[in-house]
Amino acid sequence: MSEFFDPGERVAMHGRDLPHWQQGEVMQFVTFRLGDSLPQAQLAIWHSERSAWIDHHPEPWSDADRAEYQSRFTWRMESWLDAGTGSCLLQEPTNRTILKEAMMRYEGIRVAHVAWVIMPNHVHALFVPRSPVEKLVAAWKGVSARGIGRGSIWQSNFRDTLIRDASHFANAVRYIRRNPRALRPGTFTLWESPRAKAVPDQAVL
Repeated sequence: MSEFFDPGERVAMHGRDLPHWQQGEVMQFVTFRLGDSLPQAQLAIWHSERSAWIDHHPEPWSDADRAEYQSRFTWRMESWLDAGTGSCLLQEPTNRTILKEAMMRYEGIRVAHVAWVIMPNHVHALFVPRSPVEKLVAAWKGVSARGIGRGSIWQSNFRDTLIRDASHFANAVRYIRRNPRALRPGTFTLWESPRAKAVPDQAVL
């Protein structure tokens, strides 16, 4: 099976509010966040608008539909997260180290990481899953929450995207790399594999 999404192959789906897709060991881009990273009123409006939009745009989506979804929902959510609201527990180096160790614990066994960044209130990760994605994310959250010792710190769900092709892969690497550029040194942790480091900052035309 290819490392990129194949529309002709079977996809395993799970979850209700934000359905998650997994196609074997096809590469995934995943975002998960702290529970207080977004105001609840703001989040409720986002969910309501997203549900209404999806009701009028059943899959499969056209390229135009996908671009509209990204603009109205994905990038709007990313801009809110990047604003740095909430407790931002992950800007503390000790907490980021705990999460890093949780994420890298089964590197090469249950997961093959390509790149990830731990931001003050959320995480972006690009990886090849060698076990169910929901179990990987649950383990990262559970182990890190216990290590940090401040109770249930994570939002219950996560967002995931199957990587479609080489261009999508390169853009995901660049997004992770660029995400913390406005932050002060010492408030984030960026990790890249040799494959990710080989991706140029600018797309080659």
